[in-house]
Amino acid sequence: MNPLFRIKPIACFVGLAGCLSGSLTTAAAERDTAILEEVTVTSQLRDATQLDTPTSVSVFDGQAIEARGAHNLEQLLNLAPNVNFASGASRGRFVQIRGIGERSQFIDPVNPSVGLIVDGIDFTGLGLAASTLDMDQVEILRGPQGTVYGANALAGLITMTSNAPTSEPTAKVSAEVAEYGSHTLSGVASGALSDRLSYRLAAQNQQSDGYVENSFLGRDDTNGLDETIVRGKLRFQARDDLQLDLTLLHLDADNGYDAFSLYNSRETQSDQPGRDMQDTLAGAVSALWTGSDQFTLKTVLSAADSDTEYSYDEDWTYVGFHPDEYSSTDRYLREKDNLSADIRLLSTEQSSLFDGTTSWVAGIYLRTEEEALARNGSFNSQFDTENAALYGQLRTVFSDRLALVTGLRFEQRAADYADSLAVISKTDEDLWGGDITLEFSASDDTLVYGTVSRGYKAGGVNGRVISASVSNPQISSDAFQFDTEYMLNYELGIKGAWLDSRLQAQLAAFFQDRRDVQAKQSIFNPEDFSFDDFLTNAAGGSTRGIEVELNYLASDALRLFASAGWLDAEFRNFVSTSHVDARDDNTGEVQPLDLDGRDLAHAPSYQFFTGAEYALSANLAVRVEMEGKDAFYFSNSHNEKSTAYELLNARLTYTGDNWDLSLWGRNLTDEIVYTRGFYFSNQFGNNPANGYAPEAYYQLGEPRIAGVSASYTF
Repeated sequence: MNPLFRIKPIACFVGLAGCLSGSLTTAAAERDTAILEEVTVTSQLRDATQLDTPTSVSVFDGQAIEARGAHNLEQLLNLAPNVNFASGASRGRFVQIRGIGERSQFIDPVNPSVGLIVDGIDFTGLGLAASTLDMDQVEILRGPQGTVYGANALAGLITMTSNAPTSEPTAKVSAEVAEYGSHTLSGVASGALSDRLSYRLAAQNQQSDGYVENSFLGRDDTNGLDETIVRGKLRFQARDDLQLDLTLLHLDADNGYDAFSLYNSRETQSDQPGRDMQDTLAGAVSALWTGSDQFTLKTVLSAADSDTEYSYDEDWTYVGFHPDEYSSTDRYLREKDNLSADIRLLSTEQSSLFDGTTSWVAGIYLRTEEEALARNGSFNSQFDTENAALYGQLRTVFSDRLALVTGLRFEQRAADYADSLAVISKTDEDLWGGDITLEFSASDDTLVYGTVSRGYKAGGVNGRVISASVSNPQISSDAFQFDTEYMLNYELGIKGAWLDSRLQAQLAAFFQDRRDVQAKQSIFNPEDFSFDDFLTNAAGGSTRGIEVELNYLASDALRLFASAGWLDAEFRNFVSTSHVDARDDNTGEVQPLDLDGRDLAHAPSYQFFTGAEYALSANLAVRVEMEGKDAFYFSNSHNEKSTAYELLNARLTYTGDNWDLSLWGRNLTDEIVYTRGFYFSNQFGNNPANGYAPEAYYQLGEPRIAGVSASYTF
């Protein structure tokens, strides 16, 4: 790669600081009246502006999503500090926040660390549903959401809210064409059906051949995308004090999965490419009632029925490539049905406590989920969970400047597991989390806060390991179950709007103390020459870091933006039993490796995003972005790492009276990016051409790609 294109992060920030400095002087001299709009965060118990929300949160509105050219959540994640994702599929469906989060799912059920809510519907663990079609806002909350969401938000929470129905009629069609056979067509229509009833309908189909060429099959679409999503919304103003909203969603994603090559290139040789499929029908009904002087009532009832398939060519080649004609595939069919209900009371001024100084929120949350797995027609399992929670929050105002927020959530969780190998497990847990936050308004435009919060992640059973223990003497009873993980999060932050609301900024520093950290491990099975994966508990872990976001309107024509995260996330007192580099080449037995102090997987020490938008004329604007990450470990089972990278993106947009046209390019310097990685030891070499030598294999991210986007509003 040309070294001129490899701009280091420090240089980026120095350059940005120079731009800011010069632009500040210019802006002060010009005294323009334009300001940045305030953004409202809706994923907390009470709606508040982003700069009045005492937590580290990134918010991307519809304009930011469109400017990014994002069709799925994965294309937004690099904009948020200390947020990463893992592929190993057609998309990056597994998210890590501050180094915490799952990276894959195979046999055993997963208790997620990052929650995902789309229009009030719980899609946690179902990342293909995170389409940005007609999306109004995406919010990424970092740190445990023990009060707001509970067991599935140890690391954080992502909420996505699509645009609401409008009373005025409107319609919009959009189209996009790009390299690699990529094309997207979408349409939105909204308007009133009566004085009290309005609707919104949005639909989109996205197709792409993908960036892989299968030389054995002579195809270039085995890792392609084919996703269709339809969303309908109704808003009924039943009375002046009662608003009802109905959302229905159907997703049909039939993507290919053929990503790994023996030569770490975009050319594969698999004879049985896999699929990454999701078929979902989901809906939500929400109600807002303001008919009482004592409280406001908010309720959300949601349901989702999803069928998924995750399959792949396990040997990545064709019959005859290996001397023994080895050939294998793996296929996981899952059916996930969940139902959730959230009933929330919010106090009014009349019902505030302690002489009107304390507002309150009280709520009940119920959730059930059934997950059925069928693997290769030879293994079946059923995993059912029930969650019931009571939660509440108090906000006490001591003065015009000082306030205290306290939250608490008590949750009961029952989990039943059974599989075709006669493993049966029933667990019941009482869990609790919460937060204490002190808010100080240093000025009308500046908020300083300090938070201590407690999060939790439920324990469970390693069903497959229990069954494998019959043939694997290395498995002890300690590996059959794993305990609940707890975390204390300490955070200090400052955020505000300055320079006549031209500059918005937020800065957060945090330390996280984790106990009984759930870590994926594996044990060699000499009977079938394979590994049995399982979750275990490390003694602990600690994470510290800094997150900063800036948005500056230098003039009416120029806007600058940046975000950056620094992260130090590591294990504490953890000895790995599955480190492949430490296996005896003859016996396959593990020599335990002390990982005390080693960084967690998918936890880069730094990442950044910065850029500028400049109006060249009244109709023509250009946007330039740069994003990057430090190298990070792919797994807790080996020491293979990604490479550090910086990507350059650009977009040129012409806006007419009711239409716009954009020319864009991503990864303009064609940087090689690794999004997932595995290591094959001497015991499990994969390529006979080099004598099955130990080596690493990587899934490659998006190469340089250019395209054209257009939209027309009626």
